[in-house]
This record gives sequence, structure tokens and C-alpha cells, in this order.
Amino acid sequence: MSDAVPEPVARETDGGPSEARAPEHDPAAPAPLDVPRAPTGNAEVDARLARLADADHLATDGHVEVYEDVHRGLRDALTALDARPGPPVPPSQHENRS
Repeated sequence: MSDAVPEPVARETDGGPSEARAPEHDPAAPAPLDVPRAPTGNAEVDARLARLADADHLATDGHVEVYEDVHRGLRDALTALDARPGPPVPPSQHENRS
């Protein structure tokens, strides 16, 4: 008994159109996720969310870089919102009386 696996036998064909092979599906190939993204009204946030579409054309191992870039940009946008001064605080109606 032999442990060797037999090699597949190649069949010869006349090469006609009926013998043309359809491309095989490669599950590891990049495929668009087609996730809808609704505009937020904030140009900076919308630009970051649009960047997510770049992952559609990358293999899975390239997604991390895109996701981290988008996360960093969204975090920076939120931080910038926190740094903006808010509306002035109205004066208190109850002042300290000593």
C-alpha cells in the first residue's frame, strides 16, 4: 500500500468555446460589502465614513489599516467637538447673598 496521493490526470481538449472554463470563485478575493452609509451632515465625518469603501477593494488583512484610520479620524472629529466653546452660560438667578 502506498501513501502517495495520485496526481490528477489532465484531459486534453480541442480548446473550443464549449471547453472554456468559468473563473472559479475565490472566497479570499476582495468583495464589496455594499454597506449603505447615510450622510451625517458633517463633512469631516462623512469623508471618514466614505473611506470605509476603500476596504471593499482590499483583501481581509488590509481592512485593519482602513478601519484604524477611520476610527482615528472619527475620534479626532469628536475630540474637536469637545474642544469648541459652547454657548455662554446665562447668569444665575440666585446670587450668593451674605
